[in-house]
Amino acid sequence: MSRIVVTGGAGRLGRSLVTGLAGFGHEIVSLDRVAVPELEQDGITQVALDLSDADAAASVLTDAKADALIHLAAIAVPFSAPEDVIMRTNAGLAISVLHGAVRAGIPKIVAASSPTVLGYGCPTGWSPDRLPLDEETPTRPWNAYALSKLLIEDTLGMLQRQTGDATRFAAFRPCYVIAPEEWAGAPTQQGHTVRERLDDPALSAPALFNYVDARDVAGFADTLLAGMTEIPNGEVFFVGASDALAREPLADLLPQFHPGTPGAAAELTGTRPAFSIAKAERLLGWRPSHDWRTELGERVQVAETVASAGS
Repeated sequence: MSRIVVTGGAGRLGRSLVTGLAGFGHEIVSLDRVAVPELEQDGITQVALDLSDADAAASVLTDAKADALIHLAAIAVPFSAPEDVIMRTNAGLAISVLHGAVRAGIPKIVAASSPTVLGYGCPTGWSPDRLPLDEETPTRPWNAYALSKLLIEDTLGMLQRQTGDATRFAAFRPCYVIAPEEWAGAPTQQGHTVRERLDDPALSAPALFNYVDARDVAGFADTLLAGMTEIPNGEVFFVGASDALAREPLADLLPQFHPGTPGAAAELTGTRPAFSIAKAERLLGWRPSHDWRTELGERVQVAETVASAGS
């Protein structure tokens, strides 16, 4: 069992990550601006504080005597605040928390980035060299949110250059997060239900039809922390489902919404997603356990899709 600090533990992804890691037997300290009733359970301690206060954050992190830190705290939705506010907030939290964790001597430090660092949806056009996208795809952020997430990755790199392998670092880029209650019909992050996103492809198209069950993110984090000393320091991982959030192959759907993708999208036949999770499987042995067809009871459709893809 490890003692893990999670920043942003009261958020959408944070709540599932905290409860999931506690379920794996870890002792969790959740840091956020507020405490929430959902996390009032054995194995979880909540501390309410302003993480932008670097001295206060460093003090709490030192007192936590943690084995690992997972940094989620950020403005989590592009354009949900003015660009300067998103950049200032997310960048400031990265320096405050991640540098504070190094000062506190926490040996494993992980931060959440975002697939948006790749620059899809750029208003002047986006044309990937190949699909599926992976960790080797060039980063081309075009808004403050995406740039702030890339800065988080670069902050980890900066700290790694300061500490060497005395501290282990990693970043992960979670796809569009779907929390457990959202399978039952609660609105997702963009205000639509999962079924609405499936029924109207235009709703999922901006995110390239990517998604991940929040419980799988918790499973990834548990696997990553267990294996961090066995993999190269400073790795970045995509964390997503093994299929796309779409009833049709992305080879057909992506070119309808992203004009620069027809050639590369031809590879995405059947249920193949736009983001590869092969690196997480290769280095960590991690695979997601949930998919939308199982969660929504549409197992028949996947059989039909696979059969048609193979014909």
